[in-house]
Amino acid sequence: MSPETVTTIGQQALWVTMLIASPMLLSALAVGLMVGMIQAATQINEMTLSFIPKLLVLVLSLVLAGPWMLSVIVNYTRQ
Repeated sequence: MSPETVTTIGQQALWVTMLIASPMLLSALAVGLMVGMIQAATQINEMTLSFIPKLLVLVLSLVLAGPWMLSVIVNYTRQ
């Protein structure tokens, strides 16, 4: 196995990891930002208030993007 092949496989693995993680990370970021703005406007600083919406959105994004994520992993493994 040549160094170029190893580099290409590693680069593809990082790309697939980014693709798989992005739906959940971006949705959690968006919800965290919205909850943070609401907390700043109302001056309610409760840590559990931001945890529950993030958890629900993460589960929803996993349900919606799960089949796509699985197909990306399977295609990478087959290659």
